[in-house]
Order: sequence, then C-alpha cells, then structure tokens
Amino acid sequence: MSTFMAKAGEVERKWYVIDASGKTLGRLAVQVADLLRGKNKPTFTPHVDCGDYVVVVNADKMVLTGKKLEQKYYYHHTGYIGHMKSVRYDTLMQTKPEMALELAVKGMIPANTIGRKAMTRLHVYKGAEHKHQAQQPIVLE
Repeated sequence: MSTFMAKAGEVERKWYVIDASGKTLGRLAVQVADLLRGKNKPTFTPHVDCGDYVVVVNADKMVLTGKKLEQKYYYHHTGYIGHMKSVRYDTLMQTKPEMALELAVKGMIPANTIGRKAMTRLHVYKGAEHKHQAQQPIVLE
C-alpha cells in the first residue's frame, strides 16, 4: 500500500469560526495554526498547502496567564540605527489584540512559502462581527 500524497489542486478548503473570548492566547494560537496548516486532516501532506480558512472573533477578550501582561514585550526594529521599539502586552492587548494573535500564530507556522500563504487565510477581528458569512463558516468550540 502506498502513502497518500495530496496534490495542490485537489485540496478542499473549509471555513472555520473560532470565538476567542475567555481563551488563552497560546492555546488558541496552537489550534489556529493547526487549522491553517491542515494538520487536523487525515490527508495532511507536509510539502502541500492543505490548510483551511480561519476566522477568529472577539480577539479583545483573549486572556494571558500569569504576569505576561506586565512582563512580556513585543519588539520590532524600524530599520534605523538604534530604533528598536518595544510594546508591553497589556498595551498591545488594549490597542491591537488582533496583532497579538497573529504574532503568536506566525511563530507556529513554518517560515517558508507555505507558511506565508497560510497566514493570508487567517482573519482576526476585535469584536463579534465578521464579514465572512457568505462562506458559511463552521463554528468551532
């Protein structure tokens, strides 16, 4: 019996909606990364992009455990000498909670063309409404 290998043209993509209210940032990011990558499917093939679309709502109601809100920082460099910027996660969760989830998921996705393509299928919204009702997404618990 030969091993099944998925082909790029034969991949069926579904849409999923995840409510992030009350969920921990890291555990939610793992669930989202698995869906984007297609690891939940029995037809998963590592070299083929076989993931699904994921819509995350209520990103402003995610929680971080412990003292991460005060001790965890997001760093980025502007490109100019000495311009390393840092933002504490309590500020980031108040201003851009979507970015916090996207950064967590991006760290769990491979850093190649498959990973970059998978990140385009992630849609994160601060509130409860999203604009993907026409795709008839499946609600995940």
